[in-house]
Amino acid sequence: MAYWLFKSEPFKFSWDNLKAIGDKGQEWDGVRNYAARNNMRAMKLGDKGFFYHSNEGLAVVGICEVSALAHPDSTADVPTWECVDVRSVCDMPIPVTLEKVKNTPELANMALVKLSRLSVQPVTEEEYRLVCRMGGLDNPPLSP
Repeated sequence: MAYWLFKSEPFKFSWDNLKAIGDKGQEWDGVRNYAARNNMRAMKLGDKGFFYHSNEGLAVVGICEVSALAHPDSTADVPTWECVDVRSVCDMPIPVTLEKVKNTPELANMALVKLSRLSVQPVTEEEYRLVCRMGGLDNPPLSP
Protein backbone atom coordinates (compact mmCIF):
# COMPACT_ATOMS: atom_id res chain seq x y z
CA MET A 1 0.00 0.00 0.00
CA ALA A 2 1.21 3.52 -0.79
CA TYR A 3 0.02 6.87 0.51
CA TRP A 4 0.89 10.40 -0.52
CA LEU A 5 0.45 14.07 0.28
CA PHE A 6 -0.38 16.59 -2.47
CA LYS A 7 0.21 20.26 -1.68
CA SER A 8 -1.72 23.04 -3.34
CA GLU A 9 -2.09 26.72 -2.66
CA PRO A 10 -5.86 27.16 -2.22
CA PHE A 11 -5.96 30.45 -4.12
CA LYS A 12 -4.62 28.56 -7.17
CA PHE A 13 -6.38 25.19 -6.80
CA SER A 14 -8.29 24.26 -3.67
CA TRP A 15 -9.89 21.16 -2.23
CA ASP A 16 -13.29 22.62 -3.19
CA ASN A 17 -12.04 22.93 -6.80
CA LEU A 18 -11.10 19.24 -6.87
CA LYS A 19 -14.42 18.19 -5.35
CA ALA A 20 -16.33 20.25 -7.92
CA ILE A 21 -14.59 18.39 -10.77
CA GLY A 22 -16.01 15.09 -9.55
CA ASP A 23 -15.03 11.57 -10.58
CA LYS A 24 -13.25 12.56 -13.79
CA GLY A 25 -10.44 13.95 -11.66
CA GLN A 26 -7.80 16.53 -12.39
CA GLU A 27 -4.28 16.42 -13.75
CA TRP A 28 -1.84 17.27 -10.92
CA ASP A 29 0.09 19.50 -13.26
CA GLY A 30 2.74 22.15 -12.93
CA VAL A 31 5.12 20.20 -10.68
CA ARG A 32 8.71 21.05 -11.60
CA ASN A 33 10.67 19.16 -8.98
CA TYR A 34 12.38 15.86 -9.81
CA ALA A 35 11.68 14.21 -6.44
CA ALA A 36 7.97 15.12 -6.64
CA ARG A 37 7.81 13.90 -10.25
CA ASN A 38 9.47 10.62 -9.27
CA ASN A 39 6.94 10.20 -6.46
CA MET A 40 4.15 10.54 -9.02
CA ARG A 41 5.86 7.99 -11.27
CA ALA A 42 5.75 5.52 -8.35
CA MET A 43 2.00 5.92 -7.79
CA LYS A 44 -0.53 3.20 -8.55
CA LEU A 45 -4.21 3.55 -9.44
CA GLY A 46 -6.29 3.93 -6.31
CA ASP A 47 -3.42 5.08 -4.09
CA LYS A 48 -4.83 7.49 -1.52
CA GLY A 49 -3.35 10.83 -0.59
CA PHE A 50 -3.91 13.82 1.59
CA PHE A 51 -4.92 17.07 -0.08
CA TYR A 52 -2.97 19.73 1.79
CA HIS A 53 -3.62 23.46 1.60
CA SER A 54 -0.22 25.16 1.62
CA ASN A 55 0.58 28.82 2.32
CA GLU A 56 -3.05 29.51 3.36
CA GLY A 57 -4.59 27.20 5.91
CA LEU A 58 -1.60 24.89 6.28
CA ALA A 59 -3.78 21.83 6.83
CA VAL A 60 -4.80 18.45 5.47
CA VAL A 61 -8.35 19.13 4.31
CA GLY A 62 -9.30 16.04 2.29
CA ILE A 63 -8.41 12.66 0.89
CA CYS A 64 -7.95 12.12 -2.81
CA GLU A 65 -6.95 9.13 -4.92
CA VAL A 66 -4.85 8.55 -8.00
CA SER A 67 -7.22 8.16 -10.95
CA ALA A 68 -4.67 8.07 -13.81
CA LEU A 69 -1.07 6.88 -13.80
CA ALA A 70 1.89 9.12 -14.57
CA HIS A 71 1.69 10.67 -18.03
CA PRO A 72 3.14 13.76 -19.75
CA ASP A 73 2.16 16.97 -17.99
CA SER A 74 0.02 18.97 -20.42
CA THR A 75 1.44 22.24 -19.06
CA ALA A 76 5.08 21.31 -19.69
CA ASP A 77 7.12 22.37 -22.70
CA VAL A 78 9.35 19.29 -22.47
CA PRO A 79 8.54 15.59 -21.93
CA THR A 80 10.68 15.49 -18.77
CA TRP A 81 7.71 16.46 -16.63
CA GLU A 82 4.98 13.98 -15.83
CA CYS A 83 2.00 13.98 -13.54
CA VAL A 84 -0.87 11.82 -12.32
CA ASP A 85 -4.57 12.60 -12.20
CA VAL A 86 -6.35 12.70 -8.84
CA ARG A 87 -9.97 12.84 -7.75
CA SER A 88 -11.56 13.67 -4.41
CA VAL A 89 -12.63 10.86 -2.10
CA CYS A 90 -13.78 12.53 1.12
CA ASP A 91 -13.41 15.59 3.29
CA MET A 92 -11.25 15.53 6.39
CA PRO A 93 -13.98 16.19 8.99
CA ILE A 94 -11.51 18.16 11.14
CA PRO A 95 -8.68 19.76 9.15
CA VAL A 96 -5.33 18.58 10.49
CA THR A 97 -3.03 21.58 10.73
CA LEU A 98 0.71 21.60 10.23
CA GLU A 99 0.99 22.78 13.83
CA LYS A 100 -0.87 19.65 15.06
CA VAL A 101 1.35 17.43 12.91
CA LYS A 102 4.51 19.08 14.25
CA ASN A 103 3.24 18.71 17.83
CA THR A 104 2.60 14.97 17.45
CA PRO A 105 5.77 13.04 18.35
CA GLU A 106 4.75 10.01 16.23
CA LEU A 107 4.82 12.28 13.16
CA ALA A 108 8.25 13.81 13.79
CA ASN A 109 9.73 12.00 10.77
CA MET A 110 6.84 12.69 8.40
CA ALA A 111 7.94 14.24 5.10
CA LEU A 112 5.58 17.16 5.78
CA VAL A 113 7.84 18.03 8.73
CA LYS A 114 11.22 17.01 7.29
CA LEU A 115 10.78 17.94 3.60
CA SER A 116 8.38 20.82 4.00
CA ARG A 117 8.92 22.31 0.53
CA LEU A 118 8.32 19.11 -1.47
CA SER A 119 4.95 19.42 -3.24
CA VAL A 120 4.22 15.69 -3.66
CA GLN A 121 5.39 13.57 -0.74
CA PRO A 122 5.24 9.97 0.42
CA VAL A 123 3.28 9.20 3.59
CA THR A 124 3.71 5.96 5.53
CA GLU A 125 0.65 3.86 6.31
CA GLU A 126 1.12 4.56 10.02
CA GLU A 127 1.28 8.32 9.37
CA TYR A 128 -1.78 8.10 7.13
CA ARG A 129 -3.85 6.27 9.72
CA LEU A 130 -2.78 8.60 12.55
CA VAL A 131 -3.49 11.81 10.61
CA CYS A 132 -6.87 10.38 9.59
CA ARG A 133 -7.71 9.66 13.25
CA MET A 134 -6.59 13.18 14.19
CA GLY A 135 -8.98 14.46 11.51
CA GLY A 136 -11.95 12.45 12.74
CA LEU A 137 -11.75 9.58 10.22
CA ASP A 138 -11.66 6.36 12.24
CA ASN A 139 -12.27 4.19 9.15
CA PRO A 140 -10.36 6.01 6.41
CA PRO A 141 -10.35 4.96 2.78
CA LEU A 142 -7.26 2.79 2.20
CA SER A 143 -4.99 2.27 -0.77
CA PRO A 144 -5.44 -1.03 -2.58
